[in-house]
Amino acid sequence: MTSGRQVGVGPFAAFLEQMPDAIIGVDRDSAIMLVNARAASLFGFERAEIIGKPLELLLPGYSRDTTRLENASQGGDPSTSQVATVTQLAARRKDRSLFPAEVVFSSTRRYGHVVVMAAVRDTTERAKDPVRFHGVVEAVDDAAVGVDRSGLIALVNPQAEELFGYTRRELIDQPFDLLVPQAVIDGSGRPAPNRLKPKANGQLTMGTPLEGRRKDGSAFPVEISLSAVETEEGPLVSAAIRDASDRPETRREQDRAEVQGARDILESRLHQSHRLESLGQLAGGVAHDFNNLLAAILNYVGFVSDEISKEIDLRPASTTARLTAVLRDVGQIGAAAERAAGLTHQLLAFARREVRNLEVLDLNGIVGEVETLLRRTIGEHVLLTTDGASDLKAVRADRGQMEQILLNLAVNARDAMPNGGTLSVATENFTVDDAYATLHPVIEAGSYVRLTVTDTGEGMDRETLDRAFEPFFSTKPKDKGTGLGLATVYGIVSQTGGMIELRSEVEDGTTVTILLPSVAAAVTRNASPQIVRRHRTGETILVVEDEELVRDVASRILTQHGYHVLLAAGGSDAFALNDAHPGVIDLLLTDVVMPGVTGREVAERMSEARPDIRVLYMSGYPDSLIAARGVIEQGITLLSKPFKAADLVEHVRAVLDA
Repeated sequence: MTSGRQVGVGPFAAFLEQMPDAIIGVDRDSAIMLVNARAASLFGFERAEIIGKPLELLLPGYSRDTTRLENASQGGDPSTSQVATVTQLAARRKDRSLFPAEVVFSSTRRYGHVVVMAAVRDTTERAKDPVRFHGVVEAVDDAAVGVDRSGLIALVNPQAEELFGYTRRELIDQPFDLLVPQAVIDGSGRPAPNRLKPKANGQLTMGTPLEGRRKDGSAFPVEISLSAVETEEGPLVSAAIRDASDRPETRREQDRAEVQGARDILESRLHQSHRLESLGQLAGGVAHDFNNLLAAILNYVGFVSDEISKEIDLRPASTTARLTAVLRDVGQIGAAAERAAGLTHQLLAFARREVRNLEVLDLNGIVGEVETLLRRTIGEHVLLTTDGASDLKAVRADRGQMEQILLNLAVNARDAMPNGGTLSVATENFTVDDAYATLHPVIEAGSYVRLTVTDTGEGMDRETLDRAFEPFFSTKPKDKGTGLGLATVYGIVSQTGGMIELRSEVEDGTTVTILLPSVAAAVTRNASPQIVRRHRTGETILVVEDEELVRDVASRILTQHGYHVLLAAGGSDAFALNDAHPGVIDLLLTDVVMPGVTGREVAERMSEARPDIRVLYMSGYPDSLIAARGVIEQGITLLSKPFKAADLVEHVRAVLDA
């Protein structure tokens, strides 16, 4: 097959150039060998663009009857040309627009080559007969439909039936936008919207692929070329439609859309993660300062309550009514402080600063243990169902925190189903691959356990969903919630190295999906601890605390329980007392976060000077003591603020007796 050059020189080529019809010469393999100037002009190509290309490029319908070329190539006398056949075909320009053409095939032999000649004449002006135009539409390899002046489909070829899945009967007299929803065609060939650009020759071609719609509702990209033809019954528009799914540019566009969609999702998740991280830092700092105040409030309430109780015991019953009322008021102060302490613990959980007791847990077992509590929480009007995978892997987590997650989610679900509904809890193993991890940057690829909690409640709108994890954000009345339920769950899951995701639609319920890293270890079995309690006191304790209220509270509690107490407002004071004190210091009780010298630095300096000293840390924000993921380092004992007298005494005794 000849490619890349035009065959034919001398008088014969000059003769072809003068002919009024478009002349195309092809070899026995149907490859174009030559074209004259009229052919290049008629089809809109440069000659070099079509030499060596198949004839189907210009006459897509000729291959339906290959005998035309075969008959033409069987010319008898090599020195003569021979007419083989005359036929009506649809011809196609470079812009893919179609026009009716009359084609005369003949053969000739030149310079040892058998050349089939196709003389092509544009018969648009003569195509007044709709039947003839229908024949042109039938001959096209592409899907083609004819549209009348009212924009309704008048002609359909078999390729269109195959491409779109409709029969001719179903398409006739239907609007064109049934097939291409974005395009409307009227009888003048002007579509809307303006994505079809008119050309100087009156043809219209699509600038970019549009979306075709099959009978089954599936969508696919299409390219459309339009040609207008005048008939005796008025103008008809021929729309040639080609499936563009496999075109490289379409694939690139689809790839770009997928990448951009993934990028948008990733950026949204990163933005939310960064926003929650900032809120967590703020919440953790507030909780630390608040815990110092609560430690003082709770213990001073205890001091006052003890004194009032002693007075009541010393006085006759007839004179104690007023003291009893005061004691009740003090108790209310203590109860309020207890609630505030609970809130600070939730804030610390959200900020991922809560200290945890990690165990290897079976999540199915946790669900089973709290199932009775969950049923009481959600009420009889809500049906609870559970579905745990039989081969569920273990997770390393804090048992109390896992129970808190289930309880918080159950409370939210109950409030979203005031008229009843279903709460479903399910567990299963789940593998995070690289693609999933890319879209969820808070987790790494690996093996996880998936906990899914679904309700059939009111659901959430987009604005609520975007803020659902923010602390103190709530759509409930002020007296119905704190806005810390989901924030707490978010913090616990994040601190455990997992991920939480919400899916919700208004009036269509909410699904909470939690992924927790799985571990290949034996589940921790609960055992009754052997506690040895000694009541010996009298040891010397150095208390290092920059908050005066907490320092005073700790001193009073320890003194009341028989300990000798040394007080320091910070690291410098502690070092000075250590140098000045001649006797033994049995225990260092130090805050973790202090200005200047941290509690850890104080402990290290004191341990160098007094190797036998014991250390007990206390903090409402133990950042410098916890390793990655919030686990207390081995060999360290921490008393969390706010603490009560009993907590302080028990921790002190445990460290001294260890």
